[in-house]
Amino acid sequence: MNKLEFMRLWDIYGGLLTPTQREMTDMYFNLDLTVSEIAEQKGVSRQAVSECLAGCKKQLEGFEQALHCSKTLSECELRLSSVLTKATRWAQEFVALHPEYAADIGALEDILGGDCAEDT
Repeated sequence: MNKLEFMRLWDIYGGLLTPTQREMTDMYFNLDLTVSEIAEQKGVSRQAVSECLAGCKKQLEGFEQALHCSKTLSECELRLSSVLTKATRWAQEFVALHPEYAADIGALEDILGGDCAEDT
């Protein structure tokens, strides 16, 4: 598992880890501290930190395997992106044919957070 995959799982399932696990993984992945630096700050051995990190990765992978939240979220993001792309094209074509609705399309753009009326 690469760092980006780990961080995505950590964002989703991090609340299921113990406070110590969350703290150590946060120090390692978000604060970019080394295993040695974490061990020194926490007053534990480097091996204890390494084992904690490895265990957390395994737990997060297990949560994803059982619950599929990350996979489902990725699929939803892909579908939403597709819908917004189609809505943008539709809005641009619609405003080109009906410029009197540019303000309404702009309001929809604000709601969707996209750029549906970019070329109006």
